[in-house]
Amino acid sequence: MKRFDYLTPVGFILGIFILVIGVVSGAGLSGFYSFIDLTSFFIVTGGLCAAVFVSFSPKDLKKAPSVLKQVFVSEDDDVRDLVKTFVTLSEQARKQGILSLDADVNEMNDPFLKKGLLLAIDGWDEETIRNVMNAEIAAMEERHRKGRRVFEKAGEFAPAWGMIGTLVGLVMMLKNLNKPETLGPNMAIALLTTLYGSLLSNMLFIPIAAKLEEKTENEIFKKQVMIEGIIGIQSGRNPRNLESQLVVFGSKEEWKKKHAENMKQKGPAHEA
Repeated sequence: MKRFDYLTPVGFILGIFILVIGVVSGAGLSGFYSFIDLTSFFIVTGGLCAAVFVSFSPKDLKKAPSVLKQVFVSEDDDVRDLVKTFVTLSEQARKQGILSLDADVNEMNDPFLKKGLLLAIDGWDEETIRNVMNAEIAAMEERHRKGRRVFEKAGEFAPAWGMIGTLVGLVMMLKNLNKPETLGPNMAIALLTTLYGSLLSNMLFIPIAAKLEEKTENEIFKKQVMIEGIIGIQSGRNPRNLESQLVVFGSKEEWKKKHAENMKQKGPAHEA
């Protein structure tokens, strides 16, 4: 069940609040306004937008808002209900035959689970089911990677444009050394662009990308549990044995270790 993920806005608000408190406690309320500079802000955001527009297609950028919405949505990752569902389906398949699951499958809302069970009902062997379902996971992972990449690249571009703004400010300052009244504003531009770029990167874009990556891992984990449950039903495994297997497999920490090991093993082979 999907629900609002309150930790995302709380994290953003808390970060900004602590930053503001730190500045105000050190420089006072009047000093806080010295950290606001529209020129610096426009240099960073303008350059950032330009870099993102050049790097991605209009199709990818149109998907960014819908991808961003996922950061504010949380889905229950508890596999216990999923395990109960597979135990019930397994018991029914053993008593009435796997074809008896057809009516139950048609009422399911999860398309991945529905597709896998239909493959089992249609009599496909274990290897074929695994290949088809893992191909679905790989396609989903690639879609998520492309959606997340916009925010990852924005996190890389923001500090770079902060440094560019710093260079602009320094050039302006050096060209006007004979005008002491311009040194302060130009130095402010030089320093604040770096600050704005770092803030946008480390408080906004990189955390968003990290949250999206975590959600992808959770989704892959859940689908892998589904595959094991589907194979258990297809092979006619005892419901209690299937339950024990899924409960053990349901340790996300253990799965992440195995997933990381598999990715390391694929790396050298892929490079070769």
